[in-house]
Amino acid sequence: MPIFEYVCQSCHHEFEAILQGSQRAKCPKCESRKLEQQLSRFGVAGDKALETDFKPGACGSCGDPRGPGSCSMN
Repeated sequence: MPIFEYVCQSCHHEFEAILQGSQRAKCPKCESRKLEQQLSRFGVAGDKALETDFKPGACGSCGDPRGPGSCSMN
């Protein structure tokens, strides 16, 4: 199930929602459905935090500089 991030346009509350099927999110604070969906920080390519944590070619799970899957080759 995907997790969506929203900002309520009525009260400016920021929150996350797990939605199934055709469910529509509503603000947990004011119950408004006037929401602006945000890009998840996790899903944004080129995020500066990720660029500093992992070098090109490093394992995506642990950051091992030997490359993908190398953390399981001890």
